Amino acid sequence: MLDIYVAFTPRHAYHLAKAGQKDVVLLEKSELTAGSTYHTVVGSHQPGSIRVTSIPVRVDELKYKMARTHRHPTTQWLITPEKIKELCPLLNMDKIIELDYGHIDPYALTMALAAGARMYGAQIYKPSPVSGLTPSSDGKWDVQTPHGIIRANRIVNATGIWDREVGQLIGFEHPTIPVKALKTELPVIRDLEGSYYLRQERDGMLFEPYEREEKMVLQDSWVTNGVPPGLSEFESDLDCIMDHVEMAMEMVPVLKNAGIINIVSGPITYTPDLLPMVGPHQGARNHWTAISFGYEVIHAGGIGKFLSDWIVTGEPPYDLIECDPNRYGKWTTVPYMCAKARESYGFNNVVGYSKEERFVGRPTHRITGCLPVLPRPSFRRTNWFGPVGRESNLVMEKVEVVDLTPFGKLMVKGKDSQKRLDRLFANIMPKVGLINISHMLTPTRRVYTEVTNTQLAPGEFLLIAVPDQNCTASGNTHKHLKTSHTLRSSGQVDSVDISNVTKDIGVLAMAVAGPKTRDVLQKLTQEDMSGSRVVDAGFKFLHCKPLQLAGIDLRAIRISYTGEFGWELYLPQKDMAAVYQAVMEAGQHEGINNFGTRAHTHTHTRTLMRYGLTFFFFYQMNCDTNPLEAGLDYFINLNKPADFIGKTALQEIKAKGLKRKLSYITIRTLSTRPGSTASIFLQYLQPSYRKAYKEPGICSVGQRVEVEMLGRKYPAMVV
Repeated sequence: MLDIYVAFTPRHAYHLAKAGQKDVVLLEKSELTAGSTYHTVVGSHQPGSIRVTSIPVRVDELKYKMARTHRHPTTQWLITPEKIKELCPLLNMDKIIELDYGHIDPYALTMALAAGARMYGAQIYKPSPVSGLTPSSDGKWDVQTPHGIIRANRIVNATGIWDREVGQLIGFEHPTIPVKALKTELPVIRDLEGSYYLRQERDGMLFEPYEREEKMVLQDSWVTNGVPPGLSEFESDLDCIMDHVEMAMEMVPVLKNAGIINIVSGPITYTPDLLPMVGPHQGARNHWTAISFGYEVIHAGGIGKFLSDWIVTGEPPYDLIECDPNRYGKWTTVPYMCAKARESYGFNNVVGYSKEERFVGRPTHRITGCLPVLPRPSFRRTNWFGPVGRESNLVMEKVEVVDLTPFGKLMVKGKDSQKRLDRLFANIMPKVGLINISHMLTPTRRVYTEVTNTQLAPGEFLLIAVPDQNCTASGNTHKHLKTSHTLRSSGQVDSVDISNVTKDIGVLAMAVAGPKTRDVLQKLTQEDMSGSRVVDAGFKFLHCKPLQLAGIDLRAIRISYTGEFGWELYLPQKDMAAVYQAVMEAGQHEGINNFGTRAHTHTHTRTLMRYGLTFFFFYQMNCDTNPLEAGLDYFINLNKPADFIGKTALQEIKAKGLKRKLSYITIRTLSTRPGSTASIFLQYLQPSYRKAYKEPGICSVGQRVEVEMLGRKYPAMVV
């Protein structure tokens, strides 16, 4: 059979078939809902649910989430105890609560999606376990099943607890691990401190806890030995959830006299960071994944539609970079995966802070000689506020060093490399020895990724991509991987060689006000580092040179995103510690010190303000962003001859006018962290500055606006 999309769950088959794709085939290993869906304890009702909390920080969390949801219409409210008593008279009223969502019957939903898929022309084979996946030279796949070999244009791995085994058929080791999920059919009340939810089920209550991380059971033997044949339920273990049962009894006293009718315990799969792996997988053409959904059926409709739109249109409908299946690498060892999965499971109902650091499993082997910062999470100003302010000031006064090794690095070579890259990037191509900032756009003009583009030699380019906003301990992917995929998926790779050298090259960045950085480096090299902000005699701004520093060969790029005199040094990972130590020793007289990426963000924003620029820092540019409304005009060259991707769409948008625009606002607040689009405290500037998208009509300088933070509206002004 030709021109087939092979999917592994009804949600993907349904949306692909509904979108008009022909010859969609769903391969089910045994029976629909036979995996983790069968023990999902939710039903097809919409009574709403009440989220309960009993500690003050939860109130901040609920207000923070309520403010964030204003971006999209949501039917949720903060309600009073009187309203709670009216809605649920069974509750103990010594609690603070919030109203939110309903619940879905996973079996009925699965069968409805399967019926809809068939109605739109999809075919479903069951039982039909896949025993082999063989790629062909034209990018298609031979899928081996008991019914014969199916030739497919694309395959989507969405096999739940079997996702790792299916991945192994083509050499992938997906970092997913099954977790034993214990669910007791007793008593939708969501008690976050008790870490459980319960709801009415006929004449009883249905109860599901998330046990503490030290009690949860990892099926780590399945990682190496596979899922046992004849999957069935686990043996029940009430002891590991009794703490949650007792808290439920305190919250809903009638449970104290209730009997247990049935206990269900089955597996679910987790990635190290809890988020699923969704999208095209690097290393195999036309291979897509939708695996490891810790929350199972709740994601079904959204992810099915998301992947269908991406496959049909060629670009994601919105940004889900945090779910990129390529965010993991060989550093994701089994011990790391187990440690992080346990931590992630334990985070199910803890307070969720923005920009929170998670340290279990760290450091991995990806260490470079610089120590991490250990911030304490909070919705208000916390322990990093003062140190970041001091670091930011030192950048302007002395020599500061930051480890930027998480930056992604791609080496692109070949006789057609410049032509291909010129088609990919909206900026002009730099000459040999020069660099510029370039953006890759989607066909519909959204920002796909930003890179620092350096031409090292004729036809040889170093593309440096900043890490994604979720590049934390879990090792989120770099946006340069998307760039690599786009180049390879073009089907024209013979004359262009692409190497991902991220793990091989470290990045040490130096920034300083005045000539002190140059003075430090000059002690370690024979290269002429002379120059100033105005006259760059020896090493000009936006130039790249090979040089030897402390006896080690490296590449130096004369650039600094802090706005101060500085360089970025690119060198082998194995030499990072030696160069770092040499630089620190050479800079003692100049007052050298370390600074982190939070301070790096702050000084970057100050630089933009100095030059009247308003565009986002790298982690705020994504597929939800229009480059013109984000203030990236400076880097978008609509007049260059090449018809770069997204050029036509940008020209149309520019002619019609923008619907929103990024601008600076000022606001005075003593302790609350802002919830605006770009939450940046500039300690050396008072009042604090933020960046936010607003309608063009309220972007004029002097315009007064309001910013909501933790349920309170603060006066602000556009500057």
